[in-house]
Amino acid sequence: MNAPLLLVGHGTRSADGVADFGRFVRRLALVMTGTPVAGGFIELSRPPLTEAVAGLYADGHRRLAAVPLVLVGAGHGKGDIPGAMARELVRHPGLSYAYGRPLGPHPALLALLEERLDAVRPGPGTAVLLVGRGSTDPDANAEVHKVARLFWEGRGAGGPGEGQGLSAVEPAFISLARPSVPEGLERLRRLGAERIVVLPYFLFSGVLPDRVVSEADAWSASHPDVDVRCAEVIGDCDGLADLVLERYREALRGDIRMNCDTCVYRIAMPGFEDKVGAPQTPHHHPDDPAGTGHGHGLDHGHGHGHVHAR
Repeated sequence: MNAPLLLVGHGTRSADGVADFGRFVRRLALVMTGTPVAGGFIELSRPPLTEAVAGLYADGHRRLAAVPLVLVGAGHGKGDIPGAMARELVRHPGLSYAYGRPLGPHPALLALLEERLDAVRPGPGTAVLLVGRGSTDPDANAEVHKVARLFWEGRGAGGPGEGQGLSAVEPAFISLARPSVPEGLERLRRLGAERIVVLPYFLFSGVLPDRVVSEADAWSASHPDVDVRCAEVIGDCDGLADLVLERYREALRGDIRMNCDTCVYRIAMPGFEDKVGAPQTPHHHPDDPAGTGHGHGLDHGHGHGHVHAR
């Protein structure tokens, strides 16, 4: 039997987001015949990660492939999830795991974003506001900018793929970073956009994607001269499942091609020098009876907050 796939999510207070995650875990379980699949969250919602790991361990598995369900290499993927997994290694003697890299950026995600864009029938000359979560990690925020540019290349007016003829694709963030959603919409308006699609760069439903829609609707109400439409999140779908399978296989091969040149846990980036080599600790999950959250002092092994394989 193949090494089990452990899907690790951050967690959400949104019942819809929890349901999306559960459906996606079940989709992978149906696709991966002969390979056990489990999923859990590191905080906020059930099932907790520790429950998923304990179930696989009880079934006799001692080697797992953990794939973080995150789009960018921010603190959750670099530190919080490895910190939570380090705690599971302490709890389960003999357990080990291979750690997959974040899902994006990837051509499959760009294709899925294009499907979400097409679903709202944008029309030629539409501008797109790609909205990411936002992070205190500059590398993660830069990645959202990269995705925005990659999405525009080949889809912009005058580019090699003139079918859509997008007039612009600009990045924005819903938390922790700027530009905000209203600031991004205003920038596009000043650039001459009369039709804008707000495209959430999120995997599943949740509090933050809901906030993206609310802020876009509020801005649109005060700017009736601009046609603003909101696309759906990427969501539970076959294309996303195929990408997770790719990350799973990479992890088992030890093929983790991550860019660490601008990682704040390795490099003294201006303004973030204190993060270099910082030990990582797991979040507290309310359904984890032994978890005490940040403050455990568990280093996940490398001392730089950026695990590649374990």
